[in-house]
Amino acid sequence: MTSKVTYLGELRTSSVHLQSGTEILSDAPTDNHGRGEAFSPTDLLANALGSCMVSIMAIKSKDLNVDLEGSTVEVTKIMQAEPRKIAKIVIVMNMSVPADEKTRTILERAAMHCPVLLSLHPDIEKEVSFNWK
Repeated sequence: MTSKVTYLGELRTSSVHLQSGTEILSDAPTDNHGRGEAFSPTDLLANALGSCMVSIMAIKSKDLNVDLEGSTVEVTKIMQAEPRKIAKIVIVMNMSVPADEKTRTILERAAMHCPVLLSLHPDIEKEVSFNWK
C-alpha cells in the first residue's frame, strides 16, 4: 500500500504517505461545495504533473552535470463543467540555469516522458513551455 486516505468530514481528506509519514490535506474547491483551504484532488493531479516533469529533468540533468536547483514550475489547471473534469493543464517550466540547445533538447524530452504525463487521459489537453535562463 502506498498511502492511506481518511475522510475528515466537510469535504476534507487526510492522505498519509506510508513510507515517510508525510500528510497531505485536500479540500473540495469552493466552486464545488468545499472550503478551498487546501489543494483539491484535481489540483494535486495537476501539481503532480509539474512535480514529476521537473524531477525527471533533474534525474537526467545529473548525467549532464547540470544543476536545476531553484527551477520553478507554474501549474494552471482548467476545469470543464459538464462532465466536471480537468480539461487542460498548462505547465510553464522556468529553468534556473542556462543550457545549450543540445542540453535543453535532452532535458525537455525527458520531461515529456515523465510517468504522470504518460498516465494522463488523452482527452486532457496539455500545454507545456520551457523558459531557460
